[in-house]
Amino acid sequence: MSKKILFFILFICISISYFSNAQSAYAPLNQDYYHLIDRYEIKRGKFSEGFHTTIKPYTRKGIVSLVDSVWADTSIYLSRQDKFNLEYLQDDSWEWKTNDTVFLSSRKLLWNTFYHHKADAYSVSNDVFDIHINPVVNFEVGTSTGRNDAQRTVTLNTRGIEIRGMINKKLSFYTFLTDNISVIPDYVKDYVNKYNLNDQRQVIKLPGMPGEGFTKEYRSDPYATDFFSARAYITFQALKNIQLQFGHDRNIIGNGFRSMILSDNSAPYLFLKLNTHIGRFQYQNLFAQLLYNGTGSIANDQLYPRKYMAMHHLSVNLSKKLNIGFSESVIFHRDSTTGSAFDLNYLNPVIFYRFVESYQGSLDNAFVGLDFKWNFAKRFSLYGQFMLDEFSAKNIFKANGYWGNKYSVQAGLKYINVLGIDNLDYQVEWNTARPYTYSHYDESNYTHYNQALAHPLGANFEEWTHIIRWQPINKLQVTGRFIYANFGEDRTTTENWGSDIQKNYNTRSRKILYDDLFGNFIGQGRSTVTTTIDLRASYQIMHNLFIEGHYMNRKYDSAVDRLDYTNTVSSFGVRWNVPARQMFF
Repeated sequence: MSKKILFFILFICISISYFSNAQSAYAPLNQDYYHLIDRYEIKRGKFSEGFHTTIKPYTRKGIVSLVDSVWADTSIYLSRQDKFNLEYLQDDSWEWKTNDTVFLSSRKLLWNTFYHHKADAYSVSNDVFDIHINPVVNFEVGTSTGRNDAQRTVTLNTRGIEIRGMINKKLSFYTFLTDNISVIPDYVKDYVNKYNLNDQRQVIKLPGMPGEGFTKEYRSDPYATDFFSARAYITFQALKNIQLQFGHDRNIIGNGFRSMILSDNSAPYLFLKLNTHIGRFQYQNLFAQLLYNGTGSIANDQLYPRKYMAMHHLSVNLSKKLNIGFSESVIFHRDSTTGSAFDLNYLNPVIFYRFVESYQGSLDNAFVGLDFKWNFAKRFSLYGQFMLDEFSAKNIFKANGYWGNKYSVQAGLKYINVLGIDNLDYQVEWNTARPYTYSHYDESNYTHYNQALAHPLGANFEEWTHIIRWQPINKLQVTGRFIYANFGEDRTTTENWGSDIQKNYNTRSRKILYDDLFGNFIGQGRSTVTTTIDLRASYQIMHNLFIEGHYMNRKYDSAVDRLDYTNTVSSFGVRWNVPARQMFF
């Protein structure tokens, strides 16, 4: 039944899109790329008219429109690096440029077929058909020193293709396919071991990969993983102000390095999204099918249980510099055997999900969220989020550690051209989540493929992040990060102090040990601190082709001294048409 309804909705939307306006694909999620967009919106001193930065990804058409507005404003001071970056953003989505200066890669085309434009290996663009095809490469090799001072070679070998385009400028499409082999350091394996269900070999579980789904064994190496990555979607304009997207990818709600509402931490998922943009309002509906792998072993040749997410988010520009957003989401499943039934009540795009959830018996996991962003002085952006899972009105303002007060908070600041130094940008961010936030008593926890849909640490943590980005010359980007996290871990698989959001919150340890509802605090359990220093230098030798040097030092400091260890990773790589993998947890 639900599949027939979904196909019917898609048919109606595609039919309507025949009469719609020009459509644009989205720019893939990429922190370095999206930082440039945030930077020029801050320099401009007012929000973009084509999109709201809280809702990611952004359309390429909207990005070029923002760049055009920056070029047109002669009051904005632009350094040489700024001009280079603006041209880079324009060239990357050259099909939406409004002027005639479309830059060619060189006067001598490769076999008179490839690289007609510097941003695309192959491209065709006219009123009927537009297509852009690019190779995807990410090759990185280095050394890692980890537990017991053991040293090993770490690698990442990614090969694939990226295709995007439009048909009649009404229907856009995007496909990203890669085959990947990676040898990972200790800290990554420790992280993925908490959620991946791969078989055990040689007493050591085979590794998974953060942000990915199914992974395979590679050459019987317990630190090597082989995985296929795919993302794809179609986008069309149902009405003048309503855009629909259907596909398999990730989405983000927020303006920070992390998101406490919805992040790109998990594996991609199947979704249907409606974006309504009218004046200063942008309203998004997101319906997603998620997978629940559970905590036990599941054979690869059987269907994983399914669950679903419905979310809506309203973003309002109260002024040209102040934005607020309100969100509501619910995670649910219906069929305990196959998990295949979608509850049609949640298809209503304007109803309050909390009403639907309580109306049917309060079996589902509902959340409400608040976010804001304030750009000021053409130098700063102050932002934050609040995600409320559950609370008790009589206990919410009491410092009694009531377990049911479950919420997370984010606060951050971006500062561009620090102390007047061109293209030196700084960001500081604080995130925290109380124990048991995002968890539930059944499969309806806030995860997909056993990975958190919000912060990678789950809950029961506090984190500080400092990021410095410097562009001393046009093609060179240097990024430094310092991340401090304090969290509480479970000492055994039977404990539950609130960090592992996959666990049933009815198994919480204070309830079992003391029959106590109170006394819970952030960092309870085995106290653990991680400090990460990460440095990356990227030089762009041609459009979207980077050579990189990378250094990372991560210290894991547990209350149990014998568990302490330090990972040091040094590597060199080449990256082409793909963002750098972010593995900070």
